[in-house]
Amino acid sequence: MPEPFRHRLRVRFNECDPQGVVFYANYLILFDVAMTEFWREAIGGYDGLNADGMDAMVAETTIRYSAPARFDDELVFECRVTRLGSTSTDTTIEVVRGSDGERIVEGELRHVFVDSRTLAKREIPAHARAGLARYEAAG
Repeated sequence: MPEPFRHRLRVRFNECDPQGVVFYANYLILFDVAMTEFWREAIGGYDGLNADGMDAMVAETTIRYSAPARFDDELVFECRVTRLGSTSTDTTIEVVRGSDGERIVEGELRHVFVDSRTLAKREIPAHARAGLARYEAAG
């Protein structure tokens, strides 16, 4: 299986709730940061899609929480493409604590590729498909 894309982030104070752990909804924001970096690496970023008159929109997401992350924890986001369809792609993101490898959260995101003007579905461009395929998990 190919290596996943990895991105490291440190938990900031404002991401924590009064109990001192990362507030559950903030994981979607953190996923977005990791996905932005993942797509920058895999397909040259969103700018290339936009230049081609395309965009990608989140159509579905799921999150499973396993353990709390706290202020100043370093988190490692591992992104793998689990499905590469004709107009959409699914990506799994596993988040582990950098200091001990404990799984914190795991989620899936489905992106649908669309025409940036009409928002109609469009085929994934060949260059994007090739870049994403480098991180495709064996199925």
